[in-house]
Amino acid sequence: MSQILKVDSEAGSAHARKVLLQGGVIAFPTDTFYGLAVDPFNLKAVDRIFEIKGREKNKPLLLLISSREQLKMLVKKITTAHSILMKNFWPGPLTLLFEPCSVIPKNVSANSNRIGIRQPGNIMTQNLILALGQPITAPSANRSGEEPPVTAKQVYQYLGNDVDLILDGGKCPGGEPSTLVDAVETPVRLIRPGVIPFNEIEFCIKAQFAHPEAQK
Repeated sequence: MSQILKVDSEAGSAHARKVLLQGGVIAFPTDTFYGLAVDPFNLKAVDRIFEIKGREKNKPLLLLISSREQLKMLVKKITTAHSILMKNFWPGPLTLLFEPCSVIPKNVSANSNRIGIRQPGNIMTQNLILALGQPITAPSANRSGEEPPVTAKQVYQYLGNDVDLILDGGKCPGGEPSTLVDAVETPVRLIRPGVIPFNEIEFCIKAQFAHPEAQK
């Protein structure tokens, strides 16, 4: 049976870390909805996410990170546009596409030449990443085609005992998902509308390209 745990202590984070290291699947709150976390370098754990969600194998998984140092280990290049957007919108609900390094397993990237990565603003999410000491996955905690859940109770109603642990962080904001932008090439492209309006992103990039000293 799935355990629902209110996590606000080091002991809770240590338990979550143990579940992830054992290949478990954890539902947890993010900046928008509840997501599903596994160790992205555990191939069987990643496959479990696809099975639980009924997700198509050709859809890459989003990764959440806690620092720029983690990012450098995952991607081939951080462009100027990436740097501008990270400086202005991270941590927060902006997912950026990068070219993945070979260290990212193929079942995470779905053999794509892009991988979505975000630094979350949610404190519980940050603590979960720090407890594991490496990135985590973060697709929404629902079957494909269903509405993403905003409470731990909804996660249980959707997924029942298919997940090993549900971290109850209260109600998530819901609404729009994270904005998804490809900043590998210029001009940047909007892939999925979300919380952060794309015109704000475009304005931010144009303003800082016009005044490069602002990036320092």
